[in-house]
Amino acid sequence: MPSIISIADLSKTYATGFRALKGVSLDIRRGEIFALLGPNGAGKTTLINIVCGIVNPTGGRVTVDGHDIIEDFRKARSSIGLVPQELHTDAFETVIATVSFSRGLWNKPKDSAVVERVLKSLSLWDKRDSKIMTLSGGMKRRVLIAKALAHEPQILFLDEPTAGVDVELRKDMWQVVRDLRASGVTIILTTHYIEEAEQMADRVGVINGGELIVVEDKATLMRKLGKKELRIQLQKKLDAVPAELVAYRLTLAADGTELIYAFDTKAERPRITALLEELIRQGIRFKDINTTQSSLEDIFVDLVRQSQ
Repeated sequence: MPSIISIADLSKTYATGFRALKGVSLDIRRGEIFALLGPNGAGKTTLINIVCGIVNPTGGRVTVDGHDIIEDFRKARSSIGLVPQELHTDAFETVIATVSFSRGLWNKPKDSAVVERVLKSLSLWDKRDSKIMTLSGGMKRRVLIAKALAHEPQILFLDEPTAGVDVELRKDMWQVVRDLRASGVTIILTTHYIEEAEQMADRVGVINGGELIVVEDKATLMRKLGKKELRIQLQKKLDAVPAELVAYRLTLAADGTELIYAFDTKAERPRITALLEELIRQGIRFKDINTTQSSLEDIFVDLVRQSQ
């Protein structure tokens, strides 16, 4: 799949000497949902602000749909819609007026059909004549997305799109993002909700200390780095793991009433049968067995910890 954003050896050092980005290289594929994860201060916002033309890089190069963000700023920036985390809107303006105004800022001709389509896609058409101050937090965030889409960009940056939004509205927003992707818009989102990335993203990038520590398809990342655990609930308490079972690297948990076996789903499946047979040989009886899979959050926490 061709790239719509290409970032090569991007760096940013502020006047204080703080190095926010350290040689970041990344390609965003056209039409994908890309989730950028990282702790506070990792460099997420700096990276987005450089691509969007808000912050100047110290070094490196960025192209947006083939246009250099420095040499061909207007064409590069016109391809981008940015939805900031903060709810900055004109409280006394109506929804339709503020979205129409945003379209005009990009020197786009008036087009009521485009504005109507954007508002309807975000379930805002019925609120078009409402003043923004009367809307809920979730609706205000939809207005921000509508403003970002008013000039029909090919790329949409969402910085913490569901911050301060309740669970139900968050799920609604996920559907909005999927619908936008289905319409051909490339989505790049930052989020503190790992569940959000796990639900929506095609690929995941993890940044820490100004460096990209991994970029991978979500499914591949979870297959490569995810761990599966077999939890064996015992009928009787064990004081220690028997010597005959040491090779399985078992962990004794729940005050000695549970054995935990971490394994690779592909490479070690035959060893599960051997483990259970060995337990029986040792006279260790069990009453229940279940498995758990690492979540994207578990993987993220491990990656960040290892990079520090």
